[in-house]
Amino acid sequence: MTLPRYRDPAAPVADRVRDLLGRMTLTEKVGQVNQRMYGWNAYERTGDGHRLTSAFREEVAAFDGMGALYGLQRADAWSGVGFADGLDARDGARMAAEVQRHVRAHTRLGIPVLLVEEMPHGHQALDGTVLPVNLAVGATWDPDLYAEAAAAAAAGLRARGAHLALVSALDLVRDPRWGRAEECFGEDPYLAARLTEALVEGARRAGVGVVLKHFAGQGATVGGRNSAATELGVRELHEIHLAAARAGAAAGAAGVMAAYNEFDGLPCVANRYLLTEVLRERWGFDGIVMADGTAVDRLVRLTGDPVSAGALALDAGCDVSLWDDCFTRLGEAVERGLVTESALDAAVARVLTLKFRLGLFEQPVPSAGPKTAALPDPAELGERLARASVTLLSHEGGVLPLSRAPGALRRIAVLGPNADALARQLGDYTAPQRPGTGVTVLEGIRAAAPPGTEVVHARGCELVGGEVSGVPAALEAAAESDVAVLVLGGSSARTGDTVFAANGAAVTGSGASSGMTCGEGVDLADLALPAGQRALLEAVSATGTPVVVVLVQGRPHALPEVTGTASAVLSAWYPGPPGGRAVADVLFGVCEPRGRLPVSVPRSAAQLPVFYNGKDHRYRGYVDQSARPRHAFGHGLSYTTVEYGPPRLSTGCVSADAPDLTCRVTVRNTGPRPAHETVQLYVRRLTGATSWPRVRELRGFVHLDLAPGAEAEAVFTIGRDTLASTDRALHLTVEPGEVALETGPSSDRTQPAPLEITAPAAAGTPDLRRSETSSWGDDLDERH
Repeated sequence: MTLPRYRDPAAPVADRVRDLLGRMTLTEKVGQVNQRMYGWNAYERTGDGHRLTSAFREEVAAFDGMGALYGLQRADAWSGVGFADGLDARDGARMAAEVQRHVRAHTRLGIPVLLVEEMPHGHQALDGTVLPVNLAVGATWDPDLYAEAAAAAAAGLRARGAHLALVSALDLVRDPRWGRAEECFGEDPYLAARLTEALVEGARRAGVGVVLKHFAGQGATVGGRNSAATELGVRELHEIHLAAARAGAAAGAAGVMAAYNEFDGLPCVANRYLLTEVLRERWGFDGIVMADGTAVDRLVRLTGDPVSAGALALDAGCDVSLWDDCFTRLGEAVERGLVTESALDAAVARVLTLKFRLGLFEQPVPSAGPKTAALPDPAELGERLARASVTLLSHEGGVLPLSRAPGALRRIAVLGPNADALARQLGDYTAPQRPGTGVTVLEGIRAAAPPGTEVVHARGCELVGGEVSGVPAALEAAAESDVAVLVLGGSSARTGDTVFAANGAAVTGSGASSGMTCGEGVDLADLALPAGQRALLEAVSATGTPVVVVLVQGRPHALPEVTGTASAVLSAWYPGPPGGRAVADVLFGVCEPRGRLPVSVPRSAAQLPVFYNGKDHRYRGYVDQSARPRHAFGHGLSYTTVEYGPPRLSTGCVSADAPDLTCRVTVRNTGPRPAHETVQLYVRRLTGATSWPRVRELRGFVHLDLAPGAEAEAVFTIGRDTLASTDRALHLTVEPGEVALETGPSSDRTQPAPLEITAPAAAGTPDLRRSETSSWGDDLDERH
């Protein structure tokens, strides 16, 4: 018997899709664009394992198939899944196989299911990989290392039968009051784009498709309020908020997830300009567009009824829903003429295409001994990421690194609410961890301290509030110690006390009782550390014992002036389970501090925004306080001293149609210890823009390892991608005019080299209506 063409693995994917689509009923088509069920409701525990639930069987029967199943293996406080009833790695793989067997055996066409899992910073499942949060990844400025870690995490996800990983990568920290800042790679579009490419490429090595969240502009909501409105213009959208999505799409992302926020008055999931005109027609993206959780149902406020809401999202370009009821009624929408069946067919075709590309029809679940078995250990890679992310913000008096010589330190006091709190190192959207998993900062310091050094601990204060009853014990410990390590910051750890919205976000204010100060739904108006933490810092500093502050945090907290208060300040973000060991390695100089800020650190919330790449209007600042950040984007110190020479260009003039040159800068380690330098390249538009230029825009970075006394050259190849900006038609193009290529160790410590870009010889006088605009940049340093 001849197999149907869609069953022929040798046939072109387009032919297989066309054949299968032509066999489908309207009901089956609607089923393929639905992802209504919470995956943890698809199974239940039995005496000796797990089995599929009647609810799952009924969902499959209702549409004679299932397009996608979300979170079969998700575990956390919202889902209520833990070790007592959830799926570990072995049971997860078995249950995934059972899902596929049931669907293929009990549906007419036997179309396998896309199994979709959250991978915000590792697979959010029992015994899943937990990596440092994305903001920590951003602090590494290391796409190659992140690609390795993403590949290893995705390999674990694929081994458990899943196909798609949902990962926040497209949002930018434009307002650090936003609780989801930890899910961003930083504030800069170029850095986010490079890390998004690394994510997609790494996951593809493991055979996993990535759905990039969130498209688009969610990091620019008003007031840092989650899911709120944005006031973005179309130029700001293209210059800043689409760069990572464009890079991820070009790298081969399987899909994007439409954001909750609106753009130009329409929610992203209903925004045809974003989902069709930009994503598909301009970029040529042929992956899927997925709605965020319950986002389509929210459109009923616009349309007045659920059938019209589903039709609106489908017509805009949304292919797959998430936990919505409106998309289940698309058949009715077609019959009522609210949307064409051809529009539904286009969405179904994209879903089927993805299933064929991922090999689901031939191998819906991985066979024994997957090809990804040779990938590195994800836990080891997570620890490498954590070490690379630790950022030395300030350092006075040479207190660090702490001596490892026996007897050099008699006693170390490890103080503060985050010193011995593993859950606060992990970040939001983390599955429950087995007892004994991970290393706290206290445990890391105890293990790293040299023989004969006593390590004492006192919490000193609670994470939130102004309670200071624990301060006396902390003062006693500090006063009798050679150094006090004060571990402060925030927490995104969810507990049973947290109240959740329908989409899994913490309900505003509900986290206070459990100590959440960050995470989805936990936005802050005041970025200062809580009163109790500030009081503890002030009191411990008054003892005269040298103080080293370690900030374990998911957003940049506003920092006061610490001169005379703390000898050193490090940011560890949320470094993951081995984060305590990573922090200790940096404190004791086992490895050098190499992290660089992916965000600007404000002095107070009152001066927001402080992102470095604002428009260059020559604003000089406030009357009552500085407008400059406490620490600028790209900042990070080492335990040695480093000198940068000026940038040297291979030519001072290039043509806009062939802007190829090199930029070299010599960097020398003038101190006694090794240095790992992240040499940064910025472009600053001086003349010729058709839109007001930004102050400074990151366009490259190079890592150099320098022995004491050694020097090396960082070499940047400058081409169209480096010099391109957004023209009036919102396309990237190289614009004639004058620019400065700037290099340095951070956005506020650069040296410039002038470059003239001439119009193409055959172009004549440039048409300013269609010439280019400057995009990527930083706030003006008054030296320039």
